Amino acid sequence: MSAAEATLGSGPAQPHSKVRAFLRLVMIEHSVFALPFAFIAALTAMFQVDGSIHWVTLLLVTVAMVGLRTFAMACNRIIDREIDARNPRTAGRELVTGAMSVRSAWTGALVAVVVFLGAAALLNPLCLALAPLAVIPMVVYPYGKRFTNYPHAILGIAQAIGPIGAWLAVTGSWSWDAVILGLAVGIWIGGFDLIFGSQDVEADRAHGVRSVPARFGIPAALWGARVCHVLTTALLVWFGLATDAGLFYWIGMVIVAVAFVYEHRVVRPHDLSRLNRAFFQVNGFIGIALFACALLDLLVRGLTV
Repeated sequence: MSAAEATLGSGPAQPHSKVRAFLRLVMIEHSVFALPFAFIAALTAMFQVDGSIHWVTLLLVTVAMVGLRTFAMACNRIIDREIDARNPRTAGRELVTGAMSVRSAWTGALVAVVVFLGAAALLNPLCLALAPLAVIPMVVYPYGKRFTNYPHAILGIAQAIGPIGAWLAVTGSWSWDAVILGLAVGIWIGGFDLIFGSQDVEADRAHGVRSVPARFGIPAALWGARVCHVLTTALLVWFGLATDAGLFYWIGMVIVAVAFVYEHRVVRPHDLSRLNRAFFQVNGFIGIALFACALLDLLVRGLTV
């Protein structure tokens, strides 16, 4: 019996099971990659504005970030479902097995984007005005692998929006400091997407899916990731200098640099067995570690709760 037949034979799915399936579909736990940098941006902006944490604003930033990321992941899974079905690594995803219907996935995506737009509206007029622009790269990214060898760059642009939007949410005005942090995040995530995409080279080449690893090979992709993470480190240093960061931020930067070195030591062109450790564990750790150090630095410098 196939997974789809098993699903049909078990009767109508309960609402709570649909919710669980949708959360698995969008991998909600992976919000840990982008959220810490949005918090760094928001808290740094609050420190510069009046030196105190605005909890309602921080909550709305969180809601907006999770809503937009959830929408983006749902669109990615829906648009890529046929590609996923042809790749052994992704053939078990919910839309492929029938654990979730396309209609339910679109419903979840619609709810997520409405939540995002609602949070943007509650933040300030500029956030609401720019919110539709933030949605565009989220939808374009899944199609990128169909027309360019560099879909990782589109993903980077999409991820760079987070810190910039979080700063705008606090101040209601443009900041080049936020752009520096946004670029750091975008290049960071684009870099580890080069690593992650290396495991799909054979399937991508067989089915015409375009990417840097598929076009130029795994060694080139891993070198590209190294360059991206050197640039990320440089931009994070620039952000620290631009915002007059203190000792604890720089301790965080040392941790980030060491984590990057470790990440690139455990993934080799001919040995991707530890790729998931590099992708999930190390990159999740990088965001959380730098956020913890940046928060401690801001508190020591006078940010009040």
